[in-house]
Amino acid sequence: MNKWDKRFMELTEQVALWSSCFKEDRQVGAVIVRDKRILCTGYNGAPEGVQSCKEKGECLRIKLGIPSGHNLELCYSVHAEQNAIVNAARMGTCLDGATLYCTHQPCVICAKLIVNAGIKRVVYKEGYPDEFAVEVLHEAGIQLDKYSDL
Repeated sequence: MNKWDKRFMELTEQVALWSSCFKEDRQVGAVIVRDKRILCTGYNGAPEGVQSCKEKGECLRIKLGIPSGHNLELCYSVHAEQNAIVNAARMGTCLDGATLYCTHQPCVICAKLIVNAGIKRVVYKEGYPDEFAVEVLHEAGIQLDKYSDL
């Protein structure tokens, strides 16, 4: 890890605070960078025009008893990585060769989007119970680094 990794991870943690996820331990932020320049950010939250779990006062996943890493489609939130990639697309920003910083390891759905967006490196802080995502990223040649601030 280098000083830039530290700075961008600190920013990623700030972006996570914007999350509208009901569960505080699942507030996720993402920052996509190339050549030490921020290209876009994203955090997990409900799609535009859809009430978030915070606004509804309950988490659908908790209500249905769904464990972390399972049935990802049963959630009102769009993942931070997905939102960052979509934000880049909306602005016409190419992500080829970029690095994605994320507070949590991407799930397999996000991993596939990361690969197809042309992102070449992912730096994450917290783990996530999705080994298939790691397999997909490795097979696609994406550098996956667990962040350590030590």
